[in-house]
Amino acid sequence: MNHQEAMQYIGSNTRGVLATIKRDGRPQLSHIAYTLDDDGLIKISVTEDRAKTKNARRDPRVSLTVIGDNWYQYIVVEGTAGFIDEDPLPALRKIYERIAGKPHPDWDEFDQAMRDEGRVVMTISIDRLYPLSS
Repeated sequence: MNHQEAMQYIGSNTRGVLATIKRDGRPQLSHIAYTLDDDGLIKISVTEDRAKTKNARRDPRVSLTVIGDNWYQYIVVEGTAGFIDEDPLPALRKIYERIAGKPHPDWDEFDQAMRDEGRVVMTISIDRLYPLSS
């Protein structure tokens, strides 16, 4: 898989395992749903009280293994986490639509649930990809 194929693979999938770094240096692994946005950033809906969010705010070095239908085909993204904290609702709506493949049936209900859960958007820059063919 070359770089362009890897980016297409990331964009065509929505499931992965996110690794953040715990306080003691061990990895914290979280199964997540994500989307690759038009700006080239991976975006994930997270809540403030989760370990992955606290870890990434403390140490933004993260890795994401993207998993498709074929268990033996995968790509690992090494990146830097950031957060969209100011009015995350537009980005949360976009994440939902891209993952679900359709709009939410009740955006008012969705928006309220996102506020109630304290959701924000974690972004991941794509700093390095592997394995890539030479």
